[in-house]
Amino acid sequence: MSDLKTALEGAAGEGIISSDQAARLLPYLAERNIGIKAAPVRNDLSQPREDDAANPLEDSEAPRFIRGFHDVLITIGIIVLLVGLWGLTGYYGPLPAIIILAEILVRRQRLALPAVVLTIALVHWIFWVAVMHFGTQNAGDPGLMTSWITIALPFPPLLALYYWRYRVPLSLAMLLCSLFTLSLAAVFYLIGVATGVSNVVLNYPLPSLGIMFAAALGAFAVAMRFDLSDRNRSTRRSDVAFWLHLVTAPALLYTAILLAFQFEVGNSGTFLSATVEHGGYAQALTIVAIVVIMMLVGLIIDRRAFVTAGLMSLGVAIGVILRQNNAGLDKVSFIVLMIVGLIVLVIGVGWPHLRRAVLQLLPASVQGRLPALR
Repeated sequence: MSDLKTALEGAAGEGIISSDQAARLLPYLAERNIGIKAAPVRNDLSQPREDDAANPLEDSEAPRFIRGFHDVLITIGIIVLLVGLWGLTGYYGPLPAIIILAEILVRRQRLALPAVVLTIALVHWIFWVAVMHFGTQNAGDPGLMTSWITIALPFPPLLALYYWRYRVPLSLAMLLCSLFTLSLAAVFYLIGVATGVSNVVLNYPLPSLGIMFAAALGAFAVAMRFDLSDRNRSTRRSDVAFWLHLVTAPALLYTAILLAFQFEVGNSGTFLSATVEHGGYAQALTIVAIVVIMMLVGLIIDRRAFVTAGLMSLGVAIGVILRQNNAGLDKVSFIVLMIVGLIVLVIGVGWPHLRRAVLQLLPASVQGRLPALR
């Protein structure tokens, strides 16, 4: 590489090519091993790991969780300890253990996987304590939303304190999600007060779904704000965006699917939907179209969560289409699995190439703001 760079710089110095052309030719020729001496191939087990060529399909989308089996072993110990404490002491024992472990493993040793597990354990603890103390007291009048609000209220301050102390990206993502949940519950509560309806979601399903879809779009916008502020995904802002996308992808998918179908409120007060199992091509093709759009969004922003979120719905839709074509019931499930597996493999293996093809259709100004191609 150094000889090739020297040769190109010399050509630019003699006026054969410009400096800009030399800079652009260097990666082009390097990718094709032009001007680079081939190193001897060693495929035995004694080959050092650092000699392995980097896989061009690898990327830095997800946070780095594991630095060795040491992290896995500690994580197993955390889970077993907290489960045992919960069984012996109820919800009194786990919180001190979470704090002590976080001080040692997160604040001092900065272990990523234990940090994720301890954050999830804290969220689980907050949820169950809130449900046991506040959840059942206000479940009836003045409405279900009051119960939602009281359950969601402890999350923002406790998660903010946890993030301030330990700087775990997942805790910030969960803090933002809890704020969205609290705001959503507050909106439904205010609508219920204004209309005199105790359960807005069941009485006004379509407007409620529209509000939920708008909230999912808002969460997606926040995730993209973190994502676009770190195009190379080299900081923890990208980790926060990863967790937010993991939540917003299914939220956007299923609210969009539900909005696409017609809903009615039955006498029992439950949703009676035109489910895809009892529908035909229209419902199945609607799901397929929404999943394809989500996959395109995932390719554009380089987030695989938007692909994986729709796999189950895609499988259901494909199964309906096959049954409508009188495919044998004993074979439908295997055909669906094969088709979905093939789609996953094609997208997974060809992700960089598919993404490059999609981004080329976008304006250059948009491409320049999106995560860089790999």
